[in-house]
Amino acid sequence: MKKYKGYLLDLDGTMYAGTRIIEGAKEFIDYLHEGNLPYLFVTNNASKTPDEVAKKLTDMGFYCTADNVVTSAMATAMYIADEQPGADVCCIGGKGIRTALSEAGLNIVEGEKADYVVIGLDTAITYDKYATAALAIRNGAKFISTNPDRTLPSERGLLPGNGALTSVLTVATDVEPTFIGKPAVHIMNKAVEMINLPKEDLVMIGDLYMTDILSGINSGIDTLHVQTGVSTYDAVMAEEVPPTYSVKNLNEVIEMYKEGGL
Repeated sequence: MKKYKGYLLDLDGTMYAGTRIIEGAKEFIDYLHEGNLPYLFVTNNASKTPDEVAKKLTDMGFYCTADNVVTSAMATAMYIADEQPGADVCCIGGKGIRTALSEAGLNIVEGEKADYVVIGLDTAITYDKYATAALAIRNGAKFISTNPDRTLPSERGLLPGNGALTSVLTVATDVEPTFIGKPAVHIMNKAVEMINLPKEDLVMIGDLYMTDILSGINSGIDTLHVQTGVSTYDAVMAEEVPPTYSVKNLNEVIEMYKEGGL
């Protein structure tokens, strides 16, 4: 297996499952950290800030700072700021997306007149929030969703994810959103910008084919599937475009690198 100069990593199903650290995950991050190999955690979670994501990982024993994190909220803010600096944004979502929009110099507005409507996971969603956003879209606002994830893993089971919330606005307005998170290229563009390496020197590592692996494929980045989460080996290898590699867990990668003298 090729040794890459930079690593883009999924979280849920790759680093941890709920409160459980996945076998090989911490060892692999230790290996990258000790080898001074740059890595970013790439997450569709738009509800948390990079500091909050980093704290969770640090509390679990991973080497991580906010500089190691790219969220769909950050990518969403970059996408809008690049397209229309200083835009007015009607926002549904929590601290993560609101902080990212503000830090990008965008104006969060509460009314039905806006340049953009952005929706991220909002566990306090209300009819009034939906109504305001729907009217803003009908008034001409561009419709952006941080990610298409239909479900959200939790200790209780699979809960409605941001994709499910987004679908309400799609049905209510007959307008399809632009999705920013995996498997779209927008979040990967942000990750490539942050890690500052050519795509051919990067690998995207994750467990779920439809988000993690496709995000790499769609972006022209090699992919490494880990058999520790949702997508099975047989399933991913049966896809029209399979991942570049598939391993049982990340300990296998460490062993392959060591055997190759890398």
